[in-house]
Amino acid sequence: MSENNDRNIRLPFFGIPKVLPFIRPYRRRVFWMIMMGIAASLVDSIFPLFNKYAIDHFIGEETLDTIWPFIGLFFAILIFYVVINYISVYWCGMTEMDVDRDLRDASFNHLQTLSFAFCNQNNVGYIHARVMSDTGKIGELVAWRMMDIIWNGSYILFVLGVMLTINTKLALYILALVPVAVILITYFQKHLVVLNRKIREINSRITSDFNEGITGARSIKTLVVEDTINGDFQKDTTEMRTTSVRATRYSAVFSATVTMMGSLALALVLWQGGMLTKEGVMLIGTLSVFMNYAINMMEPIQAIIETIAALIAIQVNIERFTKLMATESDVADRPDVIEKYGDTFNPKKENWEKLEGDVEFRDVSFMYPDGNEMVLEHFDLKVPAGTNVAIVGETGAGKSTLVNLVCRFFEPTEGQVLIDGRDARDRSQLWLHSNIGYVLQTPHLFSGTVRDNLRYGKPDATDEEILAALKLVSAEFVLDKMDKGLDSEVGEGGDMLSTGEKQLLSFARAILADPRILVLDEATASIDTLTEKAIQDAIATVIKGRTSFVIAHRLSTIVDADVILVVRDGKIIERGRHRDLMKKKGYYYDLYTRQYEEMVINAVSA
Repeated sequence: MSENNDRNIRLPFFGIPKVLPFIRPYRRRVFWMIMMGIAASLVDSIFPLFNKYAIDHFIGEETLDTIWPFIGLFFAILIFYVVINYISVYWCGMTEMDVDRDLRDASFNHLQTLSFAFCNQNNVGYIHARVMSDTGKIGELVAWRMMDIIWNGSYILFVLGVMLTINTKLALYILALVPVAVILITYFQKHLVVLNRKIREINSRITSDFNEGITGARSIKTLVVEDTINGDFQKDTTEMRTTSVRATRYSAVFSATVTMMGSLALALVLWQGGMLTKEGVMLIGTLSVFMNYAINMMEPIQAIIETIAALIAIQVNIERFTKLMATESDVADRPDVIEKYGDTFNPKKENWEKLEGDVEFRDVSFMYPDGNEMVLEHFDLKVPAGTNVAIVGETGAGKSTLVNLVCRFFEPTEGQVLIDGRDARDRSQLWLHSNIGYVLQTPHLFSGTVRDNLRYGKPDATDEEILAALKLVSAEFVLDKMDKGLDSEVGEGGDMLSTGEKQLLSFARAILADPRILVLDEATASIDTLTEKAIQDAIATVIKGRTSFVIAHRLSTIVDADVILVVRDGKIIERGRHRDLMKKKGYYYDLYTRQYEEMVINAVSA
């Protein structure tokens, strides 16, 4: 969001009403936090009165007749002050962490309900910032920023009340400086906010440059662009230094201004209070109280202005978080469907029917949410249970569109996708997804052990079932290479394994779930030729009795498919069995013969 947009946001009470549902569970704690903050500021404001009494009574009157009650009261209030400070800081920390947790849980859970279209239209960095950075800022607002306003505001009010009670004239002198201090502090704070925002933007660029310098090291060296990359990095770091120096200069002047205002207030007190003391109108202890207040009043004013500036900035975080939470999925179950079948987090499995595997496209037209033309138009296809459907075409032709509709990752723009003779929208997404096994071209493993990863397919799977699934897809050798077998760690994203090994494990995970519909999205593309032959034999066994959709790059792997759909430029231009399509000598024939010639040339070259 741009800087101008940040400034134009105007939410009531700094946007707090929009996050009240996340604060409400802790309203009692927040109430007592406020009470503790007010009590702490009250104690802070009355501490100087002890100095007044000590100077006027013990020193001025040269007596110690009330020294022990004085000491006892002082330490009692001091202990009370320490206790309420401890409690308020502890509760602030607890509230921040609790609100952070609730916000992150809510946003992450909501993300699980959004469709693929949302993920396609928003990059990972944007989503990550909403879940982590924005929620953290809101938690900070609820706890610490609110307490800053409460403590500093009540301290100023208590101090003004005490000063006006003790000596109205001298209090008004000090009060006259407050508007001047507010204007000066606001001026410098405004410029500091702009500069600090710019520093954050430059720092983001530097982080991005640094990341690209590491992750793109191979490309940088092969392209011989070290000088260019280094020059860009140095340009950003130089701009960072220049902006930081400006911010430091403003900060120094800002700090000096606050000190100057405090000194002016102290000078006024010494000037006017000194004359009153000389005339016998004011005691020295009273003068010391005013001196203390004059010095300490400017810092709370500064803190309040800084906090207000921070609260204005946090409005952006609140706006972005609430926008994420208000985002509706392009694919959502109807209320009556949720009532019967449950939702993602509360399924009613007792109402789930058995899925047989019949799939039908009935007059389906489809356009991607971020697209501007139809990918499918009035498309019809019947896939009886147990049918093996192969989808082929060149890279980027749109082979995944049909699969996305079958899996209900997207809804048809027009028409219906029927599962077992009923519109897929008549039953829950979770029911459908629980009956689908999906093996991606780019496999993803979760951090943890081999056993943990495979049990995502079937949480209650025994080790014997896991080993059987691994054997079925010829993946036993993966375990043989690992020291701890099923207890071996796969690393973050499975980075301790090769791409082919990850693919085999993800295939075993899908098979372990015993799905009625199996989707293989170029699942053998990352596996060597020898392993591919073994896994093709396994696929032939696994797909028996299941409806399967195989997106294939190597056409030699799908010659036995029941029906082959040929996709070009997002349109299905041919369909039929391998033999029939070869006889037509159309686009499929050209693809197949071209691949066959390449395979022969590679074999001869080898």
